[in-house]
Amino acid sequence: MKFLLGFMMLTFSLASMAQAISISDSGISFDAPDEFQPVAQQIIDIKWPQKNAPKWVVGNKSASTTIAFDLKPNDISTVPLSAVMKHFKKTFDRVIPGIEWKKREIIELSGKKWLFLEMTSNAIDTDIYNIMLLTSYGKQMLIFNFSSTKEDFAKYETALRNSIQSIKLP
Repeated sequence: MKFLLGFMMLTFSLASMAQAISISDSGISFDAPDEFQPVAQQIIDIKWPQKNAPKWVVGNKSASTTIAFDLKPNDISTVPLSAVMKHFKKTFDRVIPGIEWKKREIIELSGKKWLFLEMTSNAIDTDIYNIMLLTSYGKQMLIFNFSSTKEDFAKYETALRNSIQSIKLP
């Protein structure tokens, strides 16, 4: 129910090949592939069994490719992104099976510096391709996680990268 209430705060509007999604009253928006829809809470509970599941997730029909996004109560506004990157690398190297880093860099997007992490890893039943973006948003941490099975990634890569480029902050 909490998930449904959270999603009711999202605004969906159709564009030619993407839908614009606004996150609550934050002024944050991005374009998701047109076929992506809110992912059911029971699927979120399976995909993210930890207590830190994202608040919002959209994905394809099978949820094999998703865009998860959230505002976490972590204030990283005074921490250099290079230090945040070192922390995430160290943590992910320890806890993510078979992680293979593709990119770890700081980028500029929508007028802000973002931590950009691109990696593959091994899940229990399939291999995963992830692109994560993190930045400070006031006293919170804004996170986007673009996740796909390696099998689906080639089909959705352009759409996911276009979604990344469409992220807008107020």
